[in-house]
Order: sequence, then C-alpha cells, then structure tokens
Amino acid sequence: MKIPDYIKNILGELEKAGYEAYLVGGCVRDLLMDRIPFDWDITTNAQPDEIQKVFPDSVYENDFGTVGIKIRHSESETEIVEVTPFRKEESYSDKRHPDKVTFTSNIEDDLARRDFTINAMAMGLKLEARSTKSKTNSNVQNSNTISDFNLVDPFEGQKDIESKIIRAVGEPEKRFGEDALRLMRAVRLAAQLGFEIEPQTQSAVKKHAPSLKMIAHERIRDELVKLVASADPEKGIILMQELGLLKIVLPEVEEGVNVAQNKHHIYNVFEHSVKSLGFAAKYNFNVYVRWASLLHDVGKPRSKEGSGPEASFHGHEFIGAKMVTRALERLKFPKDFIEKVYTLVRYHMFYYNVGEVTERSVRRLVRKVGPENMAELLELRQSERKGSGVPKAEPYKLRHLKYMIDKVSRDPLTVGMLKVNGNDVMQTLGIEPGPKVGYILNALLEEVIDEPARNDRERLLARMKELNRLPLSELIKLAEAGREKLEDEKEKENESIKKKFYV
Repeated sequence: MKIPDYIKNILGELEKAGYEAYLVGGCVRDLLMDRIPFDWDITTNAQPDEIQKVFPDSVYENDFGTVGIKIRHSESETEIVEVTPFRKEESYSDKRHPDKVTFTSNIEDDLARRDFTINAMAMGLKLEARSTKSKTNSNVQNSNTISDFNLVDPFEGQKDIESKIIRAVGEPEKRFGEDALRLMRAVRLAAQLGFEIEPQTQSAVKKHAPSLKMIAHERIRDELVKLVASADPEKGIILMQELGLLKIVLPEVEEGVNVAQNKHHIYNVFEHSVKSLGFAAKYNFNVYVRWASLLHDVGKPRSKEGSGPEASFHGHEFIGAKMVTRALERLKFPKDFIEKVYTLVRYHMFYYNVGEVTERSVRRLVRKVGPENMAELLELRQSERKGSGVPKAEPYKLRHLKYMIDKVSRDPLTVGMLKVNGNDVMQTLGIEPGPKVGYILNALLEEVIDEPARNDRERLLARMKELNRLPLSELIKLAEAGREKLEDEKEKENESIKKKFYV
C-alpha cells in the first residue's frame, strides 16, 4: 500500500525539528490490511504550539491538542491532516468525554488509551526514509510504501488483524466505561472488516450496553450509517441484537424478534429484515435501499392478525412508514433522507401482475412515489423478496413493470406536465393569482391522469372554462376527489389482494 508524499513530509518535518512523529490508529490498520485509509492521523511528542511553529499554516481550536495542518493540493482543493500530541486521558464520568487530558512523551502511553488493539498501532519513518524532498503544501503526489516505516505495536494489533479479531486494549470493561460509543464501534468494525469480537470483549459489550443511552443520537447515527453501508451489515445488526444494543438504538427493529410470519416466509420478521438488508448489500444497492430493506416491515408486529400459516399484516406499510419517520428523526437523520426512506417503506407493498394492472394504476403509482424513486422501490422489492426465504421467480414481471413505468412516465403525472399552465388559466378566465388557479389545474390533471389523450391544449382551455362556471366548493371537490378516490380504491384493492396472498 502506498502512502502519499505529503503525509511522509509532515512526519519528516516534525522529526527534522527534533520531535517524534507517527502515523496512528485506523490508517495504520488499513495500511496493514492493504485497504485505502479513509483519513490520515498523526501523533507526536510535540506540544500544540510547537506543532504550529513547524507548520504555520495550521489551525488549533480544541481541548485535545489536535492541530489541523492545511495541505493545498490545488487552488480549489485543500485537505486538513490532524496532528495530535501523545496524550493520556483520565476518567470519563459522562461515558463520552475524558474529564482531563494530559500530554505525555511516550507513544506507548498514547496507544494504551485507544479502543481496540487493531487501532492501537503506530508507524514511524525509518531513518533512511526521513528525507523530505518537497514542501508540505506541494501538490506533488509521489508515494511511499509501508516498508519505509517501523511498526509500534505494544498490544499485538497486527496479530489480531491476522486472526481477524476485535479485541479491546487492556481491560474491556474499562475501555467501554470510558466511552460507550465504543460499544457500537466494536460491532461496526466487525461488520466492516469481517472480523469476530473476542469473547471477553463481547461479554463486556453486552454488560455495558445500557450505557449507550448516554451517548448523543448523532454519534450513534454516524456509527450506524457506517455499519449499514458496510460489506456485511446483516452480521452487524444481528450482533447488535445479540449484545443488547439494538433495543436501545433501533427498538423498532427489535420488535420483530421471534414474531412469526405466514406461509410466504420461512423467517420471522427480524430475520427477514436483516436478510433483506444483506441482499441489498450483496447487490450493492444504495444507502436508501439498504435502510428501507432493514426497516420496511417494522410495522408488522403491531399489525399482526391471527397466527400460523394464515397470519396477516394488513396495513403494516402505513404503520411502518410512521414508525420509520419517528425512528430516523430520533437519530437526527436529515429531512430529505427521512422522506426518501419513508416513501420506499410506505409504498413497498405495491401490487403488480402482468395483465392485471393497468397503465392508469401504474401511472398513479409513479405519481405518488415519484419517478425519481421508482428504481429504488424496485430494488427494495428485489431485496425483500430474496429475504423472504421463498423468493418467487419473477424476472419477467420486473422487466415488464420497468417497461410500464418507463412508458407511463412519459404521460402527465404532475401539473407541470400539462399542456397549459397557471398563466393560461388566468389569461383565459380573466382571474387574478390565487388558490382557484391551482384548483383548476389539479382538476384538469386528475382527468388527464385517467386519460392521457386529454392532455390537449385546446381541449384543456375549453375545459377550464367549464370548470370556472362551477361553484368554488364543487371545484375544490373535483380537484381533490381524484386523490381521495384513488386512496379509497387503492385501499379496497389492497385489502382484497392482501387477503388473497396472506400479506
């Protein structure tokens, strides 16, 4: 694995000034595993003010001694490389932050405060590799290999990498007592790296699980996002459940544990959810589909009727969509992310059989879900069908639905796709801007959705004059009737279909 020249130069400049300097933490682990590091962290025995003297173009605005060194790769691209003094940390009364940070001159002391052995290694430049040929802010990208470095590994992290083990540094209970977020990090690393958690460390995770309640939702969310985006998120969620973390972080998913389904599933609700997520990861679907795969059936435990092979879950998609919104809001996800996952969960039960579903119904589905969400909705369907344990062979049905979606997406689905607009309404009818303009456009759209051929400009201009003669209350009813009628018809159709297929 190659190391960027500017990273070697930072180490070299510190050593040239008379200090020790090392790569440390996750980047060392990734280098030894031949993975591309996400970021580069450097530690040194220099104090913050001494680091800034070596690198005048730097920033220092924290309580932990971390100095951010600016690396200018180009006029428009600047990177910050963090350099932190060797330090010790004393007691964590809030389970999140050290009560006191003190600087030390010993690299081993610094490594001893870290979470896991695979993150408690450092790499320093060998004597013959310490020459610095270019300036720190150079855009020269020559690289150096790890053979130029000596490994500092007092806790046998390299051995644990080879054994694929997540092991706490020193006493596991002490490590988790310091920062409860490490409980999530242990599981996340196991999912990301394909490692197992060492028994003593795993036992300590389970014991300290309740302390995760003290951690800010944003920090938990960040670890959870990495876990769901990992190579094996199914393994990570199962570990969270086994170790008592899931009921704290995502109790909505925990509710599905041991909730049996019907004859169309061989797995219980929880097993089905994590297997659906696993298939979404296997197919490399995006984060929205992964989250929707995990959460699409959270409404089933609360909607279950009956038991055994004939059990049903009528309306679970509506219940689940509301639960998903509350869960993601609690974890402080962005609004647009929540809306996307909500939409996928809300509409994942769409029914489609070649020859049974009309263009009209597909057109209305696309309008409700949004053309931009349809590809992901179909991917969610693939994941959850595979995760049922009894997937049906329906490649033709999916191809046909994609064809139908593409076909009807060319038809008017929104007011903006009508051959007339608000100005046409105002000019034709001689009215001022106001709600009535929108009522007329929506009434026209409802008619056009049913029959796209009606989207003819002359016809629409004539029709709006007819609509204008109606009392306002009746016009409002027409504008909204289509939507209400669609929901009623959809619910009736869904209920009969669900009873037929035991869903």
